[in-house]
Amino acid sequence: MNLLEEKLETAIAIQNILFATDFSEVSEAALPFVTALSLRYGSTVHVAHVLPDATLVRPSPVDPVIFGSIYEQAHSAAQEKIQRLSDRLRGFPHQTYVRHGKVCDALSEIIRGQKIDLLVAGTHGRTGLGKLVMGSVAEEIFRQAACPVLTVGPRVASTQGVREARHGHELSPIQIKFRHIFCATDFKPNSVETVSYAVSLAREFQARLTLLHVIENYGDRLHEHPGPIDIALQKMEELLPGDAGLHYPPELLAEFGSPAEVILQAASECDSDLVVLGVQSAAGHIGAATHLGGSTAHRVVVGANCPVLTVRGPSE
Repeated sequence: MNLLEEKLETAIAIQNILFATDFSEVSEAALPFVTALSLRYGSTVHVAHVLPDATLVRPSPVDPVIFGSIYEQAHSAAQEKIQRLSDRLRGFPHQTYVRHGKVCDALSEIIRGQKIDLLVAGTHGRTGLGKLVMGSVAEEIFRQAACPVLTVGPRVASTQGVREARHGHELSPIQIKFRHIFCATDFKPNSVETVSYAVSLAREFQARLTLLHVIENYGDRLHEHPGPIDIALQKMEELLPGDAGLHYPPELLAEFGSPAEVILQAASECDSDLVVLGVQSAAGHIGAATHLGGSTAHRVVVGANCPVLTVRGPSE
């Protein structure tokens, strides 16, 4: 029995979901996935909002009395918003948190303390101050979190529907069906874990599964026997167990090109409902390469028409 077969003996358990919100429309776009997964797996939902340090929004010195007043106002406003969100989640087991400080540190503390299995967040896909999950902050989160991260980008089709319903009261149960799961792998150390997560989700939702490897640097190997495509297909077959228990036979793809561009195009052509990627640990600085090279993971998150699930590799 290989490592992936051992992992597949037990289905993924998602007992605790952390929903990181800044109360914006993109956070609202992520909320239906939180509630749907909570229903599917019987999970407790943990809702967190992080107030940034004052130095992040006001670099000049501030009188302590004025700062205290500003902070109290911001904290009270956040508490009111998170209470309204809690009221809407009345039908789901949940807890709420308003924390202060660096976003990643605050979320990491909750992940450790509450044994979080999955973090869900929305991203604006741009940089700037005043928002919780955006640009490089979103990338920092999915590369530092000690659990898989489901990121809902700005192009996710459900955003418009969420905007229309965001002022509703208690949330009605929403069933989200993952019909086609798309998993990209570059055969790095955490590829087994990434693929096993994708396979387990495909089994749970009886979804189609496509595995993709993008060959970016192929040099003069195109005419070799076996060639890079044959080698990639063989490696992907080895990542899959003999009997994955899938409802449909998995599809294996090996293509040439820029990883982010190929992943986005192929996932779109497959009409994927979820993209699964492995990402490398940030290793202490945001400039570290992602699992698929450069800013590939962030580009996929921002450009995908569906949510992107990232599974972090081991710290270096």
